[in-house]
Amino acid sequence: MTVVHQTGAVTWELEMGSTMVRYRVRPDRADENVALVEAVYAQLADEQPEGIHYATFRLPDDVSFVHVVIDSDQPGRILGELAAFKAFVGNIEERCDEPPVTTELTLVGSYAVLP
Repeated sequence: MTVVHQTGAVTWELEMGSTMVRYRVRPDRADENVALVEAVYAQLADEQPEGIHYATFRLPDDVSFVHVVIDSDQPGRILGELAAFKAFVGNIEERCDEPPVTTELTLVGSYAVLP
């Protein structure tokens, strides 16, 4: 099952299971993007929803980001219900030089990644 968040011309798709989303923001919007991502994590910490393992990485170029959802039952539903995530995806197309690309991942192995 795919959960889709449509925001203007950009579609943010999260597959059930493990998913990676990669995109590049405009240099002048990178810190804004970080603040929006941090707001998502603050809301997750406050609400502590079950069934989601989620991480976001900023790449060395400082403008590329990777979000990874690991082995979650319904990542799109959980994230999609968060006001902070709605704010994050709400104007992502305005922040991006390269729009989000979603890739389904197949876990081969992990160590201490999953609880």
